[in-house]
Amino acid sequence: MTFQFPALALRRLGLSAHTLALVGMVLLASVLPARGAFADVLHDAGWWIIAIVFFLHGARLSTSTVIMGLTNWRLQLACLLATFLISPVVCLVIAPVAGTVLPVEIMTGLLFVGCLPSTVNSCIAFTSLARGNVAGAICAASLSNLLGVVLTPLMLLLLIPDSWAFGIEASALVRITEQVLVPFLLGQLVRPLISGVFLRGAGVVQAIDRGAILLIVFTAFSAGVTNGVWARLPPVVLGVLILTCGVVLGVMMLLTRPLAQLFGLARPEESALFYVGSTKSLATGLPMATALFAGHDISMLVLPIMVFHLLQLIVCAPLNHRHARMAAS
Repeated sequence: MTFQFPALALRRLGLSAHTLALVGMVLLASVLPARGAFADVLHDAGWWIIAIVFFLHGARLSTSTVIMGLTNWRLQLACLLATFLISPVVCLVIAPVAGTVLPVEIMTGLLFVGCLPSTVNSCIAFTSLARGNVAGAICAASLSNLLGVVLTPLMLLLLIPDSWAFGIEASALVRITEQVLVPFLLGQLVRPLISGVFLRGAGVVQAIDRGAILLIVFTAFSAGVTNGVWARLPPVVLGVLILTCGVVLGVMMLLTRPLAQLFGLARPEESALFYVGSTKSLATGLPMATALFAGHDISMLVLPIMVFHLLQLIVCAPLNHRHARMAAS
């Protein structure tokens, strides 16, 4: 029991070993950043790592589940509107205020957060614990990630002002096609042939996915540290970033209620919309940022999605227990 208590306490706070490992990678890169030939090897390996990650995403997402779930069109449409319309608009509205303190790199990352698809594993788990519509959440999260491979870079291309230093060039769309979209579609195509392998080796697939994310974080922050990222990130900027991400998350969670009422969703569907519509995928965001902003120092750019990811876990965990009690009463 002595060793189980910390793990249980961390889960209740919305933290996990993987989340702590992400923070550990940032700290490791800050103390022992990859330099020279080792950094070049990590950079070159990054292309294939990202391609493998999106191949796994494509192979894991069940297209048949998405098609079957589309019969609940009200829930699916509400989730897509929350993820790809309301969320970017909220970030655009907040951007002028936060931009008075936050640098352009972080503001670009904030817009990137707004354009990302929802989480898959987290929102499904939270919906299940809240006794919501799990099948609807699976479908909505899967559809969000299927469309996000195309919609996220296109929306970001439209939203980033021309005056910002992190604008996306046309060549970035070619990179995202080669590095993200093609492997994703290949995963979907071969899914019928290897679905049994994924069912038997789910733990291995998850380990590869999470290991790739940790490596991307270490590589990005190693480059950032060598370029003086912490000198460009005073405590006040970090504090404003945390506050801004918290405001975006809070507004999104509040807006899911009137959106659910607008579409006439029952309580189980409203729970699915709450978790799918307000959360953002770190697993998709980090590799996609590396592909979209190749050649840039993305350490500052990926900070918003990492902060948002941590906040959504911390906030959703206690809310999830509350929703579960309300559903049981």
